[in-house]
Amino acid sequence: MRTPYRILAALAALAVAGACLGQGAAGFPSRPLRLVVPFAPGGTNDTVGRIVAEKLSARLGQPIVVDNRAGANSIIGSEIVAQASPDGHTMVIVAAGFAVNPSLRMKLPYDSLRDFAPVGLVGSGPYLLAVHPSVPAKSVSEFVAWVKARPGQVNYASTGIGSPPHLAAELLRNTAGLDIVHVPYKGGGAVLPDLLAGRIPMFFGSVSTLAPHIRGGKLRGIAVTTPKRSPAMPELPTFMESGLKDYDVTGWYGILAPGKTPRAIVDRINTELRRVLGDPETRSRLAQRGIEPTPGSAADFTALIRREIPKWAKVMKAAGIKPQ
Repeated sequence: MRTPYRILAALAALAVAGACLGQGAAGFPSRPLRLVVPFAPGGTNDTVGRIVAEKLSARLGQPIVVDNRAGANSIIGSEIVAQASPDGHTMVIVAAGFAVNPSLRMKLPYDSLRDFAPVGLVGSGPYLLAVHPSVPAKSVSEFVAWVKARPGQVNYASTGIGSPPHLAAELLRNTAGLDIVHVPYKGGGAVLPDLLAGRIPMFFGSVSTLAPHIRGGKLRGIAVTTPKRSPAMPELPTFMESGLKDYDVTGWYGILAPGKTPRAIVDRINTELRRVLGDPETRSRLAQRGIEPTPGSAADFTALIRREIPKWAKVMKAAGIKPQ
């Protein structure tokens, strides 16, 4: 008689748990939400976050307050969300650098996998390699040949150690066998004047930042870093189609909630996020910034993060970058 009783008790417990989850999702959100942007106002991460917050707020029926908490390559803002109440009312929009941080810091104040519940990918896009017009190369093959003829003499700019421009250049160094010299700057605003003046010959940056200067003839685009061409600059080839088959640096943006957020709430936000990303106006606003909306499941985003962390750890190790 015990076995049937235990089965009934277990079924009852499951029913109660399911009801609680359902109620949690049905009653969510119960107050205004907070979207932490772990970068300063005005950057791409901030802009993407505000576009999504505006539309997602309408879908969820509650205001979403954008809270900029810049510092430490998104670590400060991410930590705030890792420690927040896991009820879905506090989230963070992170960029690809989130997957680099475990290799940059010996001790993060959170576990990048355990302490977050990935909600969904917002969008992705390429970086592009731009050179000063004094560089004679007009293709990837010409650029590689030009650099190889000058071992240790070609400097490249980045926006800091472990930043996407740094990692994009290091992956190119590894993939093409180049001997180039890293010159870190304090942000993209500091890089552009030197790049435009020819004091630094090459830089990997966002399409939205570099495209106006390329179209104005002040810079030359060589290639984009993603497997497929950018709709924003379709005339530029990819590194892959130019012969570097293993070269892929995809910038991405996605939303994370605290690690123990109930699955029903994560799924609710994900459902509304996917609807937002299907909205023509949202897609157009993101595309203007070189971001292709990439709606998908929470599991898809989780899998991406799990792939990216070891990928960039390998690149960092090859570059001799040690965690601080």
